[in-house]
Amino acid sequence: MNIAKTLIAATFAATALSAPALAQDTEFQLPEQCTLSSATGGMGHSAMGHGAMDSDQSPGMGSSMRDMMESMGMGGMDLDTMPEHVRENMRRMMISMPAMHEGMMKDDADVAFACGMIAHHQGAIDMAQVLLEYGDDPQMIELGGKIIAAQVGEIEEMIAWLAENAE
Repeated sequence: MNIAKTLIAATFAATALSAPALAQDTEFQLPEQCTLSSATGGMGHSAMGHGAMDSDQSPGMGSSMRDMMESMGMGGMDLDTMPEHVRENMRRMMISMPAMHEGMMKDDADVAFACGMIAHHQGAIDMAQVLLEYGDDPQMIELGGKIIAAQVGEIEEMIAWLAENAE
């Protein structure tokens, strides 16, 4: 069973993760057409403190994470006792959620949709990547791989649309 899981995960990972621009090894960035730099004096979501982590807190969990958890009604939770997959999902969410908000702030409804959905889809990719790393069930791992492949394709389609249609 573990061999099947490894083969399925490796196949999907090799196929779906071949888009290095979308890999979470580096901080996710919205396409240029989606940023609010003109409205924020040149600062996008990461420059405004979104997605930043304080290294003196729990691994990958800074005061920004604690603030987000507080705003979501999860302020009493102890980050240090959370399973690693939960901490990793939340760390990645700290990057994609502010980007989704930033993208949806565009004046043009079509551009706002594409920009918000790019970040939203990145969140789905992030969750599926965490599943591939920590999950055990072959059916869920296969589904995670399918989700990554589908979301990568849709992100590429929206980026191409933005390049042709957005300023």
